[in-house]
Amino acid sequence: MSSTVTTTVTELPESRVRVQAEVAPAEVERRIEQAARKLGNQLRIPGFRKGKVPPPVVIRRLGREYVLDEALRSSLGAWYADAIDVAGIAPVGEPEINVGDLPDAGAPLGFSIEIGVRPTATLGPYKGIEVERREPAADEEAIDAEIERLRDRMATLETVERPAESGDHVVMDYLGKLDGVPFEGGEGRDQLLELGSGRLIPGFEEQLVGAAPGETRTIEVTFPEDYGAEQLAGQPATFDVTVSEVKVKRLPELDDDFASDAAGFDTLAELREDIASRLKEHEQHNIEREFERDVLDTIAAAAQIEVPHQLVHARAHEMVEETMASLARQGISKEMYLQIAGQDEEQLAHDAEEEAEQSLRREAVIAAVVEAERIEPSDADLLEALEPSAQREKTTAEKLLKQLQANGRIGRLRSELANRKAVEWLVEQATPVAPGAASPAAGKTAAKGGKSPAKRAGDSAAKKKPAAKKSPKPAE
Repeated sequence: MSSTVTTTVTELPESRVRVQAEVAPAEVERRIEQAARKLGNQLRIPGFRKGKVPPPVVIRRLGREYVLDEALRSSLGAWYADAIDVAGIAPVGEPEINVGDLPDAGAPLGFSIEIGVRPTATLGPYKGIEVERREPAADEEAIDAEIERLRDRMATLETVERPAESGDHVVMDYLGKLDGVPFEGGEGRDQLLELGSGRLIPGFEEQLVGAAPGETRTIEVTFPEDYGAEQLAGQPATFDVTVSEVKVKRLPELDDDFASDAAGFDTLAELREDIASRLKEHEQHNIEREFERDVLDTIAAAAQIEVPHQLVHARAHEMVEETMASLARQGISKEMYLQIAGQDEEQLAHDAEEEAEQSLRREAVIAAVVEAERIEPSDADLLEALEPSAQREKTTAEKLLKQLQANGRIGRLRSELANRKAVEWLVEQATPVAPGAASPAAGKTAAKGGKSPAKRAGDSAAKKKPAAKKSPKPAE
């Protein structure tokens, strides 16, 4: 455990705790010196080169309280993490942190944390339980759908001399106007658009059905109230659109040549066999995750677990934030995500509460099983878990293990591995049965799982596709 932070934990109602933490004087002084060095890089003091002002001089010039306040700003996050590790709690939600009076030289710094914690479980039956598990299968319908996706990707566009139909592509020039005056971003040339794709604002594409090559039409639309450009939101507008070409999508013939061009197989039968194999492998992975989840849910249904609503809502917010962070890494901003979902953060959190509660129940069960079965990872388990990080950092797992032990952070890794081993053990202990053969309680439990925030947002995006495009331009 960390030698720099000590803690005392007091249990509070509603699955909350108060952690009273104290930072050792030596650690406080070390952080003050670090802050002083950083501040010294910005000071110009006669007799010292810029960036070379000694920490004691900085502290005398700015005052110890000022430097300590800067140290607190930069260090409190690390001290909080240390306090949570030392206290051995599993936090849920945002903490309430209160810092006491700033200490004098040689005195410790105290602060308190109030936060929700993982609920506890009194276990019911958890060994050898019956849980439904389906068998993997790649049906002909799924294979056909994958084949059609391949055909669509390899489709070509062929120019035709006839009026446009839904599903055709048109090449067009357009000019948008508000009250007869062109607006910024409302003009485009040689834009390719698939009619019926739902890419544009509602009503735009439908009015181009029947347009012939060379024809000019005036399209009347009203921008959605939630349109991204505020000056256009809710406004009626017209677009002068000239269709220069109409193109029809030509799908490749479904034969051996297609199998060769699409994936390098000699025959269509070989391609279908490969698709079936990959779909079955993917389905097997999904079944394993489903079975693991259902095992935990079945055990949780038989356990006694109190989960306060405040804790559920806090976890739901965490789930929404995790989803947003994941999408941000894919280039989807928080604002775009909320726009696609058609909800604000609070609504998303409310919708995620069912899954949040079940998540907390699963975690409570896992922790209880770890304790009941005295599950503890070995040093070999720790080294194996650290190996990927060691390879990325071009060091050894042994060195990383020693660093974690020296920093007092090994407890978190041990806890994560113990939880993983507990889940694997529970899955091994469970008895899989065919769908419909498990006890009624198991069926009810499996039905409790809700959609994640990311899945719900995806559903919303699919339902609101026309409104999802918020560029001022009518086409992408």
